Amino acid sequence: MGIYLMLTNLTDEGRKTVKEKPERIKEVSKEVEKMGVKVLNQYALLGAYDFVNILEAPDNQTIAKVALELGARGTLQTTTLAALSIDEFIKMLKK
Repeated sequence: MGIYLMLTNLTDEGRKTVKEKPERIKEVSKEVEKMGVKVLNQYALLGAYDFVNILEAPDNQTIAKVALELGARGTLQTTTLAALSIDEFIKMLKK
């Protein structure tokens, strides 16, 4: 399983939805889990992005599908990054 960081920004429609129904954020997390991705942590941010989600997925294809499905709704835009633990990174460098 891989670790991914999904940075998200709400669109105007997304901001309206979250303002009217803040619990929608957790509902989307449940939908993401039904797509085969585990939500490990989720944070609201101040700055260039509105949220960061730390996710665990079986492969790049699964996380790409989730990003596309969420983005197609028109309520948010995503930037997804694959992450390596420091231990994995060091092990890779020693090979």
